[in-house]
Amino acid sequence: MARLNLLEETRYEKLPVSVYPNQHEASLQVARRIAGLISSRQSQGKKTVLGLATGVTPVGVYKELVRLHREEGLSFKDVITFNLDEYYPMQPTAAQSYVTFMNENLFNHIDIDRGNIHIPDGTLPIDDIAGFCLRYEQQIEELGGLDLQILGIGRTGHIGFNEPGSAPNSGTRLVTLDDLTRSDAARDFGGKQNVPTKAITMGIGTIFKAREIILMAWSAKKAPIIKSAVEGEISGDVPATYLQLNEHVEFVLDAAAASDLTRFDTPWLVKDCVWENTLKKKAVLWLAFTVKKPILKLTEDDYNTHGMAQLATEQGPVYNINIDIFNQIQHTITGWPGGKPNADDSQRPERANPAKKRAIVFSPHPDDDVISMGGTFIRLVDQGHEVHVAYQTSGNTAVWDDDVLRFVEFSIDFDRSLGKDVSELQQVYENMRSFMVRKKPNEIDTQEIRNVKGFIRKTEAIAGARFAGLPDENIHFMALPFYETGKTQKNSVSDADVELTMQLLQKVKPQQVFAAGDFADPHGTHIVCFNIILAALNRLKETEAWVKDCWLWLYRGAWHEFEPYEIEMAVPLSPQEVLRKRNAIFKHQSQKDRPVFPGEDAREFWVRAEDRNRQTAKCYDQLGLAEYAAMEAFVRYHF
Repeated sequence: MARLNLLEETRYEKLPVSVYPNQHEASLQVARRIAGLISSRQSQGKKTVLGLATGVTPVGVYKELVRLHREEGLSFKDVITFNLDEYYPMQPTAAQSYVTFMNENLFNHIDIDRGNIHIPDGTLPIDDIAGFCLRYEQQIEELGGLDLQILGIGRTGHIGFNEPGSAPNSGTRLVTLDDLTRSDAARDFGGKQNVPTKAITMGIGTIFKAREIILMAWSAKKAPIIKSAVEGEISGDVPATYLQLNEHVEFVLDAAAASDLTRFDTPWLVKDCVWENTLKKKAVLWLAFTVKKPILKLTEDDYNTHGMAQLATEQGPVYNINIDIFNQIQHTITGWPGGKPNADDSQRPERANPAKKRAIVFSPHPDDDVISMGGTFIRLVDQGHEVHVAYQTSGNTAVWDDDVLRFVEFSIDFDRSLGKDVSELQQVYENMRSFMVRKKPNEIDTQEIRNVKGFIRKTEAIAGARFAGLPDENIHFMALPFYETGKTQKNSVSDADVELTMQLLQKVKPQQVFAAGDFADPHGTHIVCFNIILAALNRLKETEAWVKDCWLWLYRGAWHEFEPYEIEMAVPLSPQEVLRKRNAIFKHQSQKDRPVFPGEDAREFWVRAEDRNRQTAKCYDQLGLAEYAAMEAFVRYHF
């Protein structure tokens, strides 16, 4: 019966999928399978031929393989590896090279014979590539083929660098990279303009010949393409769908990457559900959007014909369900994000008391506060609360070099206008220009350049916070140590990061803390900053009584928005407040027009924020609630 139920749940899935709670557990399982394969073949006196991938996805697997080698004696002496791909052109010593990646993450830490390592050569003359690719294929065939191929998946659905349009029987070859693939790699290269336009990749046909294939994916960012690859029709537009034709493939996912699969996203379509409140709210809102009706107009027939007959039967009549969910959504709306004084707060998202609260808005980067919750920020100040803003990092990697020169030129002219000797500053300026001319992609800036970039972000943040109405003494720059490397790759979080956060929290003793909750941030800074805040609050909770009265609210907006069923506080904005928020964002001039790291979204940050805020308001309107110009959304995090 359990097997039958699983088959029913996964009936939309066209290949085997294993889902783990998080990427750590998933990575351990994949590493153990690889280790088991190596050990099994060694016991038979056979070599193991592995197809390896690069990128963020397999890092945890390689880390565990290194641990198994060091601590449990796993040997790689009889292992032969073939990597999927390499950028072209690319020097093997470059920081972005997959040779460098493999050495740093695996090969330098195990006992593999260097002669058994094969990675496409990014230094070849263009005329030699076809011959190299043919020999690459022949080497694999002479060894009896790949025993196991591990894969990641790009947001275009590419496997290796087999972009949309790749043939299912394609072999190793030179390819042109999709624009989205290059955008995703931009941060590693210090800008999209530095990302190579071509790569050498194993073909889909080559991958298909492997005796086992494991495709791994982590994070909600991969959820849409995973749904397409697993449940969609086979199409050259999504090369990973070709894997549906292979009998020896398995997708290994964390819960976030699997979240768009039918059995997790809309489970009522494939099984009977335990209708706890959040799932019920999600289902009813999904139904309303699907049939394009306000909540209160949903009928029993709507429920029955859209897989929700069980809910209607168990908790009906459906009109009562509709009224319950409508009221819950209505009660999220408040124009008083700090709580409405002297009001009955039993049906409001925030407490009425104390009437004037102390609040800290934590902003991972210097502009996240106004981009994601600028309207609420301004309203909290307008309504008399003691609001503080804490900029957790300098954001100094996200400023264009020419902005640095412009500001230093201004400084030289200003000092000269005061009659000061500018010779030392002029020399610093000349050194900066000289460095920038010879600067390599993603090379660490000099300390002076990093300082100026940090000063630019700092002055912009001050201007934005002042525009929101904050006094200077309530503006805090934390410069958390984990971030201040000068590189896109950051340090690990340390006690120093947590202790700095604890000091500020203890100083203010807030009743409200606002933190960035858009963990799809492609740079990973938001989740790191959130975890630091959470660690600080949990430590303080052990000794400080005020923490029990502190509520933690998550905001989004720079990268994506909460789903309507998740929202617990929705703050409506008038057209005038939308303009005030926009003007606060405009204070961040270095991020306007074309930010250094825009992610996959080409829109300016202020446009993204307004579009998302308008869309949230539109969703509420479609559900039959009051129509507003825009809304900022929040979810309370219980710690």
